[in-house]
Amino acid sequence: MHNTLPLLQVTDFPVPRRQRLTTLQVNLGYRCNQTCVHCHVNAGPKRTEMMGDANIDLIPAVLAARGLTTLDLTGGAPELHPRFRTLVEAARALGVKVIDRCNLTILSEPGHEDLADFLAAQQVEVVASLPCYLEENVDKQRGKGVYGRSIEGLKRLNGLGYGMQGSGLGLNLVYNPGGAFLPPEQTGLETAYKQELLQRHGIVFNRLYTITNMPILRFGSTLVSKGQFADYMALLKGSFSHANLEQVMCRDLISVDWQGNLYDCDFNQMLGMAARLNGSPRAHLRDLLEHDPAGAPVRVADHCYGCTAGQGSSCGGALDSTAQTSLPLAT
Repeated sequence: MHNTLPLLQVTDFPVPRRQRLTTLQVNLGYRCNQTCVHCHVNAGPKRTEMMGDANIDLIPAVLAARGLTTLDLTGGAPELHPRFRTLVEAARALGVKVIDRCNLTILSEPGHEDLADFLAAQQVEVVASLPCYLEENVDKQRGKGVYGRSIEGLKRLNGLGYGMQGSGLGLNLVYNPGGAFLPPEQTGLETAYKQELLQRHGIVFNRLYTITNMPILRFGSTLVSKGQFADYMALLKGSFSHANLEQVMCRDLISVDWQGNLYDCDFNQMLGMAARLNGSPRAHLRDLLEHDPAGAPVRVADHCYGCTAGQGSSCGGALDSTAQTSLPLAT
């Protein structure tokens, strides 16, 4: 696999500063029941990295100490962590909103058949990855049979009230482009998703989030192999929108890896670009018990243009859904 960090480190990207921290995004480990081409985490069934008990136990303490409102759980498949459920329960007992970044097929994995019921009982918001409403496109990106299992997962969630008006159970889908191009305009794509999924399968959901593919790890290596890395970076830089800089997620979110180390975002985590808190070159989850990161500068590299290109991109989707996007690069 090609390491793209050396291609990204020299940058002229403007450095944002942190505002009040509201969200703790925790990567519980890289083990996943899927292997996806676009995955910036390089997750898969053979990965063994999992967060240890000492760091798991720190999470509720940090949520309380910093008065955080949201715990965003990711992976890999975060639900594969043996303490996923106890962590969710601890956060919910504090009144903290919990987001589960779910790949949908985990809902039908052996031993997880009651997972959807647990999520509903704890009122966990589900952010589910579904790169297209067409079977061929999903299976091409994620593996044969993934589409069918994803649809069954969505039906299961709908049956529990997820995505239904007034239920309080949020169900949001995530779209990643299938190649070296920016996502389409989010609002229009959301309308298409809702129409197609309802007509084809009777499925409803709340929001669609479009997220730009980052030129790192598995996707970045693919760009290098295809000779598209420079063109993709030119696309991101040429589509830069300064207005998006005010809304990037690194201003009020901090990312935690499976070892408890802190990063300004999930993408920096995958590049090994540690957050600098209170003068420390490598901050840890325990540091948040005493130190507030507000005002600290965010570490940047050229991949940051991915969050500010076109309509912008964050873990909550587009930053400006009215912005224009581009056509795919030639392959």
